[in-house]
Amino acid sequence: MYNWISMSSQPQPGKRAAQGRATRDNLVEVATRLFAERGYEDTSIEDVLTATGVSRGALYHHFAGKEALFEAAVEQVESRVMASMVELATDSPTAVAALRAIALGWIGVAGDPAISRIMLIDAPSVLGWERWRISGGQAIVAMRGMLQEVADEGHLDPGLVNSFAHILMASLDEIALMIAQADDKAAAMAEGRHAVKEFLRRLIS
Repeated sequence: MYNWISMSSQPQPGKRAAQGRATRDNLVEVATRLFAERGYEDTSIEDVLTATGVSRGALYHHFAGKEALFEAAVEQVESRVMASMVELATDSPTAVAALRAIALGWIGVAGDPAISRIMLIDAPSVLGWERWRISGGQAIVAMRGMLQEVADEGHLDPGLVNSFAHILMASLDEIALMIAQADDKAAAMAEGRHAVKEFLRRLIS
């Protein structure tokens, strides 16, 4: 009825919710860094608590355990990657050009431990293949959408969109792992970029 009633009754819950969100975000941010640096097995809940200064009770209020915290880290890394890939493709004149920009962009960040260690090495074993695929659902949906646009432009058989989305995602992940594990990352990066360009040229007529 009166504006001042709602104003006086809402700040505290809002403040608590914001504080809770900030605590959760901090936990995920720090855990992501530790998982990237040390890997899942060598990162403990104690490590995260020490690095954040958050109490054990506060951590377990947000996450059931280390696996749940790791899954949140996977989702955060993927969201960041997706945002950067979308930005790369924004000014592309065609769907084929956008696909090429995103594929090469993914190869370009392959040396980042947050991507190679968390998303490609630890996530499948920690979460299991099915949950990993669900957590990585944004990427496959986006790839399918891009290939559909490529098909709409007449460069791909529409019936191949779904299968090609999985083929291309798997291929890019493997090349990213090759780069991440190479002793000479610069040489592996150059080789990977050349391979991706040639692969896309042959895949999409």
